[in-house]
Formats: sequence, C-alpha cells, structure tokens
Amino acid sequence: MRTTITIEKDIIDDLMKEIHAKSKASAVKIVIDSYLKKNKIDKIRKLKGKLEFDMTADDIRHYER
Repeated sequence: MRTTITIEKDIIDDLMKEIHAKSKASAVKIVIDSYLKKNKIDKIRKLKGKLEFDMTADDIRHYER
C-alpha cells in the first residue's frame, strides 16, 4: 500500500543514520514495526498476575492435542 506522509528532512536523515536504513521507506517500516512489537509486549506485561491457569508448565508441555 502506498501512503504519502510529510516528515522533516533532518528527522528522517537522523533516523536513517541511527538505524542504518538504506531507504526512507525501510527506515519508517522498521520504526513502525518496532513500535507495534513494543506495544504488544507492553500489553502482555500488563496482564502479569491477572490470568489464572489450571495447568502447570509441565502439563502444557506434554499436552496431547
């Protein structure tokens, strides 16, 4: 999908240098992917202590489907 956005040149240049991206598009994609991954991890961490499991880790390892 093609999308047009306006980003200041110095910001995109700094970003490309920081993450060693070869193109503007790859720099933006890398940063977006990283941001989304971090958010998913944060959501999972927020669930810590809020879920109950009735199976042990050993039960899960040997669970037959």
